[in-house]
Amino acid sequence: MTQALRGVVPILATPFDAAGRIEVEALRREVEYLIEAGVHGIGIALASEVLTLNEAERDLVLREVVEQARGRAPIVMNTGAAATDLAVFYTRRAEDLGASAVMVLPPSPAIATGDETVSYYRDIARSTRLPVFMQDVATASVSAALAARIVASTAHTWYIKVETPPTPMRVSEAVSTSDDRLSVFGGAGGAFFVEELRRGAIGTMPGAAIPEAFVEVWRLYQSGQVEQAQAVFARYATLLNLLSQGMGVWTYLYKEVLRLRGVFTNTCVHVRKPATAPDEVAYREIREQVELLGLVSKEVG
Repeated sequence: MTQALRGVVPILATPFDAAGRIEVEALRREVEYLIEAGVHGIGIALASEVLTLNEAERDLVLREVVEQARGRAPIVMNTGAAATDLAVFYTRRAEDLGASAVMVLPPSPAIATGDETVSYYRDIARSTRLPVFMQDVATASVSAALAARIVASTAHTWYIKVETPPTPMRVSEAVSTSDDRLSVFGGAGGAFFVEELRRGAIGTMPGAAIPEAFVEVWRLYQSGQVEQAQAVFARYATLLNLLSQGMGVWTYLYKEVLRLRGVFTNTCVHVRKPATAPDEVAYREIREQVELLGLVSKEVG
């Protein structure tokens, strides 16, 4: 990767049919839709249900995304695993298939000490030329202090995606305790994008539902129009709040937005189990917001 990653890097939703097969054409449409929205990169990660993919499916998704992107956007692939050797294998495979960077969940705190987590990331970084994102999530966090230790453990290009709440405060901590070798992104659906930018984040990795909104907010903020950026983002607050529901509900709802926008069809919005499906009220609430924002495709009606 010749340029540093920054800006809006949405995480793809993976389209599955009723039999659980990946819908390649829908996946390609999603990549094109994101690139047309002006995103600065594309991610394949937890929101892509990557942990439910077998090795052949991981290869298929990454290969198709890289091919469709055709160098127009860098691709970040999640390569975290329960064991260091497996994470190294996934990382090397991602590099072979054309990923521009990798994103790695830490090992479970139930099985790994801080020292072991440092070794895990160090060994992964030494296995690849690609930049490495640490992924800080509530169930397996990477604190600012731990991130600083990881960065100091080996010379490499390091990023961190901050998702442990409260994300604005975690961004501040990561920025203040790191040197110039660690670049900080926000995550968790991008609900606190402006607040994270204010605290020193250089980008965000939201879901794929409304990429153009994040791109516009980024453009305004980078040009010094902070109040305008806040005003634009406020329009999408209710939709982002609805999309933030846990227990797998959000996976269904992101795919529903993509269906309403004409990116996915009715046949490819299935979610791999276990995941709690939304009720009909949740689907109605999502449609109301998408209609209010004028985002429903004419083909969907």
